[in-house]
Amino acid sequence: MTFGSDDEPLTPAGRLFTQPLTHQIINCALGLSRPIEFDEARDVVYDSLMIKHPRFSSLLVTDDQGHEYWRKTELDINRHIFLHPDRVSDDHVDDDEAAINEFLADLTVSCPLSTDKPLWEIHLLSAHKCVVLRLHHALGDGISLMSLMLTLCKKLDDPSQTPTIQPLVSSRKKSVELGTFEKVLTWLKMVWFTLIYMFEFLMRSLWVKDEKTGIRGGEGVEMWPRKLATAKFSIDDMKTVKNAVTNATINDVLFGVISSGLSKYLDSRSPNSLQEGLQITGVALVNLRQSPGLQDIKELMKKNAGSGWGNKFGVMLLPVYYHKKCSDPLQYLKRAKMMIDQKKLSMEAFLSYQIGYFAMKYIGAKFASLLNYKVICNTSFTISNIVGPREEFTIAGIPVTYIRTTSSSLSHAITMHMVSYAGKADMQILVAKDLIPDPENLAKCFEDALLEMKEAAIQT
Repeated sequence: MTFGSDDEPLTPAGRLFTQPLTHQIINCALGLSRPIEFDEARDVVYDSLMIKHPRFSSLLVTDDQGHEYWRKTELDINRHIFLHPDRVSDDHVDDDEAAINEFLADLTVSCPLSTDKPLWEIHLLSAHKCVVLRLHHALGDGISLMSLMLTLCKKLDDPSQTPTIQPLVSSRKKSVELGTFEKVLTWLKMVWFTLIYMFEFLMRSLWVKDEKTGIRGGEGVEMWPRKLATAKFSIDDMKTVKNAVTNATINDVLFGVISSGLSKYLDSRSPNSLQEGLQITGVALVNLRQSPGLQDIKELMKKNAGSGWGNKFGVMLLPVYYHKKCSDPLQYLKRAKMMIDQKKLSMEAFLSYQIGYFAMKYIGAKFASLLNYKVICNTSFTISNIVGPREEFTIAGIPVTYIRTTSSSLSHAITMHMVSYAGKADMQILVAKDLIPDPENLAKCFEDALLEMKEAAIQT
């Protein structure tokens, strides 16, 4: 195949998501107050910045050496929008959420995007008042794609403006300037934690595995049938819990909820069969952009932007521990905060990105993909958290009621993606249903964990 001067090579990070072992498609569901018509959706896409972005009007092509490129092509929007006028599931006649989750779960296994057109699709589930965006991960990461998706939308209270997301402001600001001794101590801690965590990361990519439990997957599990359930949280509840522990963050609360919820679920599945304190390791996706919030899409599209377009995230290994009983639910948050503080002090997330980048660029895509695959096989779950708009917005004048996202199945038996929107946070829990047949119960364990922490926080 002959390549022209206008063809643009995929970035090393983008190439990772085209490899068979780590192939990833993002599936984002937007709930609507009423169904959207095909012509309405087409007009919104046609007038948006989305189709002006070169990634969304380019084919993914491969040369004889297996190197991938983006090639500009003429875009036919009609080939990218699909109308589903009837219900997508006969098993959930009166339950839109269950029907949509079943539809999304089916998409996560062996449902690739066609490479004879740009790698995105929009599915209109009219009977369920829902829009599903399918976007190949090689197009960009969750921050980039969320920014681009919002160009399709308008603020509910000001239709002339597109919705924005304010950058997160960390609550962990130091009240005093560190002295020389404290700076040296902090630097030594950074070096120490980095060495420990990177050694652990290396071991996880080779042979160290979590012990076998009812929720751990492994090699080949990515091809198993999936089920999907939604855990729903109130941001106000999470803030109440956060404020009960000094300098805690929403991410600390989320991980405390996961730690407590997994213990509850495992105890309900196999009481008295697990050792107290058993480690269950998660892979957390960490945004590495200069600003932790979403940026203006025009800035992201600039090639030389410091936080520019693409896949810019690292990973951290975050362990939780099984506890059968805990008299104080806030202990889960306190343990999570202590562990995450140490992780953030290290360079683990940054170096994981740099190592992956180096491997992709100089050793090859297959090796880098295998390295990532082994880490996933040897751990138990994936977790990511994206901050969405605080204010409500519309598509084609139709109010959006929720934002939920998930991705292609991994060799993990549990993959969790949380997105916040207008005071709520919905976490999509994708599971291998042969290992976890009741994800709804798992979702309830997480919801109950937050409510227990809230009650404990109110009483403190």
